[in-house]
Parts: sequence; structure tokens; C-alpha cells
Amino acid sequence: MADRRPAPPDMISKLRSATPARIFLPRAGAGVTTRATLDFQLAHAEARDAVEERLDVDTLFDELTSRGLPAVRVRSAARDRRSFLLRPDLGRRLDDESRERLKSFAGDYDLAFVIAEGLSARAIARHAIPILERTLSSLDRTSWKIAPIVLAEQGRVALGDDIGETLGARLAAVLIGERPGLSSPDSLGVYLTFAPRVGRTEAERNCLSNIRPQGLAYDEAARKLLYLCNEARRRQLTGVELKDEAETLAPEELRAIDVKN
Repeated sequence: MADRRPAPPDMISKLRSATPARIFLPRAGAGVTTRATLDFQLAHAEARDAVEERLDVDTLFDELTSRGLPAVRVRSAARDRRSFLLRPDLGRRLDDESRERLKSFAGDYDLAFVIAEGLSARAIARHAIPILERTLSSLDRTSWKIAPIVLAEQGRVALGDDIGETLGARLAAVLIGERPGLSSPDSLGVYLTFAPRVGRTEAERNCLSNIRPQGLAYDEAARKLLYLCNEARRRQLTGVELKDEAETLAPEELRAIDVKN
């Protein structure tokens, strides 16, 4: 017969500190307490707000250019937030005007960074620039040709394939707001695709997820992304065949990989 004795308070506290999940909620009769109910409702409201929020592209563009990072703005074929949410396919391709604009920036690039709000604009507003700066500072600029940073409105992950193909980039890294959860309305994801082109599948990408101070820290995320970029270029692939083994290497070894290529 299972032991139904309640867990001791110190064990409960230890378990709660290890996860943001709602475990061992305080009870009030047959239900949970009013505070626990209100906390859940607040988290749900924050998740809904995160999906509906729009990215302040003007401010983000100014922040990038003020740091000396060239940037270009584009839009997906989704003309507004409603069509973006109801028609995922529209968020995966550029509108005609944006494609023509990008063609003027096309070149021989090793890597193109794309920033898209996805399903959480606040994730981009809070975390995109810290990740971008840390990654760019570690890339060897003498051996990596970086395309202008693309700010994409109403974009989904696969929009990076269209952008990367149009720019002529060998790798596309899409920084995007992830679907909000009840404990993380501002999670950032990075999706890396080798030889981006329209029609790439999710199995052909690598993903770093839950990037935020309470999840995957900035420095560790940049370290993993640097490793994946170097290995993707060296092995000419991304996706299920490329495993993240960055934790096995020291920082100087990561830079050595970059210099050798």
C-alpha cells in the first residue's frame, strides 16, 4: 500500500525551489487557496498578454544601430497580429516588398541573425540584444562574414529560411519569442539552420530554448550558440545529426574551433 503521509515541510521547500512548476499548492478544503488561484489567473493573463503584445521595432532598431550593428527591417506576409495567429503559414514567408528590399543586401555571408517577436514580444525586448552582443563578441570577425541583422515583424521560425536564402547566408540564427507558459511569458528561443531555404523541416534545425535569467542564462546560451555555429559550419549541417556538446569544451577551445575554420 502506498505511503500517504504528507511530505515534511523542508522537503517541500526543497522541491519547490528546484522548479517553477506549481507543486504542493496550499489547500483550502477540497480546493486550493485563494492566493494560489489568483496567482494562477495572473500567470494565465500574463501569458495571454505576451501573445498579443507587439514588438517595438523602432526602439529595437535604434538600439542595434546605436551599438554599431547594421540592421534592416522586414515583414512577413501576415499583415496584422490576428492573421499572424490564425494563419501560421503567413508568418513563415516574407511579403513581396520585404523580399525585394532584402535582395539589395544579398551577399556572401556565413551567418545571418534574424530577430522575430514570434509569440512573445517581451522575450525579444528583454533578451535578444544581450544574447546577440555576447555571441557577436565571441565570433572571430576575420573568419565570419555576418549579414546585417534582420528585424522581422510578425515572423515565425521558418521565416528565417526565406530570409537566409534571400540574403545568401550559409547559416541562419533566428532569435524568437517562444510560446508563453504559465511560468515563463518571456522565454527566448534561438533556432539555427544550415543552408536555409524555404521548405526546411524542424528536424534540420538546432534549438536553444528557455533563454532568460530564470532559465538558460545569457552567457551559457551564447556559449552553446557559438559551439553550434562553429560545428554547423565545419560539418555542413544542423538538426538531429548535430548534438550540443559545448559543455565539454573550455572557452578557449571554442575560439580555437572558430580560428581553425
